[in-house]
Amino acid sequence: MGYVFSFQDALAYDKWFQKPQNKYTAELECQLMQDMLRPVPGESVLDIGCGTGQSICSLLNMGLQVTGLDPSPYMLDIAFQNSGNRVEYYRGFAEDLPFEDNSFNHACFMTTLEFVDDPQKAIEEACRVSKDRIFIGVLNRYAFKGIQRRVKGIFSQIIYNHARFFSVWELKNLVRSVLGEVPITWRTICQLPSSTGKIAQSVEAASVLQRFPFGAFAGTVVTLVPRFRTRPLSMRYQAKHTGGAPAL
Repeated sequence: MGYVFSFQDALAYDKWFQKPQNKYTAELECQLMQDMLRPVPGESVLDIGCGTGQSICSLLNMGLQVTGLDPSPYMLDIAFQNSGNRVEYYRGFAEDLPFEDNSFNHACFMTTLEFVDDPQKAIEEACRVSKDRIFIGVLNRYAFKGIQRRVKGIFSQIIYNHARFFSVWELKNLVRSVLGEVPITWRTICQLPSSTGKIAQSVEAASVLQRFPFGAFAGTVVTLVPRFRTRPLSMRYQAKHTGGAPAL
């Protein structure tokens, strides 16, 4: 089931995005998702662990049909206030999605995989309900900010005490343990402790630096490859009988 955000968690989470520095960081993360996922207007996308709907707003602005899912009713209440009737919201868990196979073009995890009990099962479910691509955005285990969060959690009770952090390599191995050798691309952003200022913004926008594996936020896109189950075709053969004795 994983960690379900409480009422106080949901309020603190939404308040965090209201600070200018944090809002800009969230915009960088959403922009990375858009650039890597490359959805076409009119396509459908499932935001798994949508939280208060911060990433959903950017998907709506791209002209997508968006569905949000989260286990916390408090998160969903805030998300509904932020986006209204433009989005269908469901309460549920990433490991057991309440949708039919191939229900969506795409699916995305935005800092969701850190809080689920079974990341492998969550990825399996995302692949089941999606047809084209999956975006997985995580807080980078080996980024300076990620190390800082874990150290802080030793001395105080913070939400990240419930999180499991991933590196780019761990995430790729996890995906391939589920899907095999499917196409995977990755990038990272938030390379610097502070992303404000023209110099910092230029650094974050550089595609070369996004290939540096230690940015605070890592994004991975998985391109789904259809699999076909086959079975041997039985062929019946009956010998033809000809009359008369064989010629000598």
